[in-house]
Amino acid sequence: MQDLYTKQFMAALKDHDTETLKKVPKSDLHNHFVLGGNRQYIKKMSGISIPCHQGVLSSMQDMHDWNGEYIGGKFDSTQMRKLLIEATFVQAKEDGVKVLEIGEDVWGLGKFFHNDIDELIETFRNANSTIAPEVELRMQIGLSRHCKVDYLMKCLDHFWGYKEFYSIDLYGDELAQPIENFVEIYNKAKDNGLRLKAHIGEWGTAQDIQKGIELLELDEVQHGIAAVDSQGVIQYLVDHNIRLNVTPSSNVKLGRAKDIKNHPIQKLYRAGVNVTINSDDILIFDSDVSKEYLRLYENETLKAEELDDIRVNGLKKL
Repeated sequence: MQDLYTKQFMAALKDHDTETLKKVPKSDLHNHFVLGGNRQYIKKMSGISIPCHQGVLSSMQDMHDWNGEYIGGKFDSTQMRKLLIEATFVQAKEDGVKVLEIGEDVWGLGKFFHNDIDELIETFRNANSTIAPEVELRMQIGLSRHCKVDYLMKCLDHFWGYKEFYSIDLYGDELAQPIENFVEIYNKAKDNGLRLKAHIGEWGTAQDIQKGIELLELDEVQHGIAAVDSQGVIQYLVDHNIRLNVTPSSNVKLGRAKDIKNHPIQKLYRAGVNVTINSDDILIFDSDVSKEYLRLYENETLKAEELDDIRVNGLKKL
């Protein structure tokens, strides 16, 4: 499917024209705002320089170590947390992102927003309206997979019933605890009308993806690239129209894909899987959405027409 920007987008890819690419509407449905902001804005407002990581990280622990060095306690206050939220809207505006799905981890409500859900919601809304009013904000509830379920349920009591939240997402170490531990949370999230998402298949297997979808009744999977290893799981994703919100540079930088040229998104898309292209953690991976599209094109992973189809698809609300 094409839209009014299709010709401009495809021409910009073929001309390797990043500035024009940034002007074309796109979505970012997999963005962790703490690491998803504009580094120039952060430097301007705080004096803190955050370099992107060079080379490949060997593990999630390597990523946590980088995070500890460059983010860590530097942003461990309400004021600095709000700065990171602002920086994410600055980045989205600069990159032509028109649909942005971000949100706070449930533990962050107490740590940064005084357990005041209205303050949290207004912080995101105010940053949206003052910095990038053209961006559609889809607020997400974040769950850290290493946290005990009873603790998460207690935190979630503050969030249930607020229609401002669009989705819920489970992230962190896929091996921290069994996916079935989260069934009760996801049943309640479904009752609250939330779109159900979880990080699966970045480090786990194709079978983990299908199991997670079935147990949690997921609508979307963050990453999900391990599905490429099973034709049966690929077909399952197609048959059930499960969207995978893929982050190519992140996958390469974390050693989950060999390189951009051979990234699993090629096979998944061409098999009919519903995929989108997203940033993940811009500050560490240097992965704004326009760069992701251009890297996929320049490495001949996907054709311009295919990338435009993915771009348009990401702007739709399912």
